[in-house]
Amino acid sequence: MMRSCFFVIALLLLPLTVQAQPGMDIVTIAGDEGGVQTYTLSIQILLLMTALTLLPAGLLMMTSFTRIIIVLAILRQALGTAQSPNNQVLIGLSLFLTLFIMGPVFEQVYTVSVKPYMEEDIGFNEAVALASTPLREFMIGQTRETDIGLFSEIAGTGEFASADEVPFSLLVPAFVTSELKTAFQIGFLIFIPFLIIDLVVASVLMSMGMMMLSPLIISFPFKLMLFVLVDGWALIMGTLAGSFYFA
Repeated sequence: MMRSCFFVIALLLLPLTVQAQPGMDIVTIAGDEGGVQTYTLSIQILLLMTALTLLPAGLLMMTSFTRIIIVLAILRQALGTAQSPNNQVLIGLSLFLTLFIMGPVFEQVYTVSVKPYMEEDIGFNEAVALASTPLREFMIGQTRETDIGLFSEIAGTGEFASADEVPFSLLVPAFVTSELKTAFQIGFLIFIPFLIIDLVVASVLMSMGMMMLSPLIISFPFKLMLFVLVDGWALIMGTLAGSFYFA
C-alpha cells in the first residue's frame, strides 16, 4: 500500500507532456589510452527523480493528511499536555490514518492506471489522465464550491460547467483551503468541553481565594479523565474518518 501510494502520487506529479526523450550527458570518463566514455541519463528518469522530491507536498496537499494533523494538534493543545503525544507520534498517526482513508482511492488509481501502465497496456499520458480521475473525485467531494469560486475569480477563469473542467492548479489550493476550514471547525468543537472544564476550575479557585494556584494544574487531570471516560481517541479517529466518508 505504501509503495503504490508513493507511485501514484509520483505519477500524478509528472508533467503530462513528458515523452521518451534522448538522454543528457552526465559523466564523462577518460580511459588510460585516451579513450573517452560518456554516461547519459534519460531526461524522463531525471524528471521522475525530481518529482519524487515533491511527494511530501503532494501527500500533504492532495490527501486527508492536512485535516487530520491539524485536528490532532488542536486536541493536544486543548488537553494541555504540552508535547505529549510528541510531533513524531502525531505525524505517524496522521500518516497511517491518511493511508486508511485514502486506501480506496489509491487502490482505484492503481487498478485503472498504474497496473495497466506497468504492463505497457496504456501510454504514459493516458495513465496520468486515468490516475487523476479518482483523486479529482475525492478532492471535489471535500472542496466547497465557494472556495473553487474564489480561486477561479482570482485566476480569471470564470465559472466551470462541471467539476471535470476544474484544473488541478486551481483545485489543489481550493481543496487545501476547504480542508483548513473543516479542520478548524472540528477543532473548535473538540476544544469546547475542555475549555468549560478550565473555566469551572478557574471559577472555583477564584471563589476559594486560591488565585496563586494555576487552574491548568488542577484542570489537567479532569480533562484527562473526561477524555479517557468517553474513549476520546476512538471518537477522534472515527470522527475524522467519517468526515471524509460521509462528507
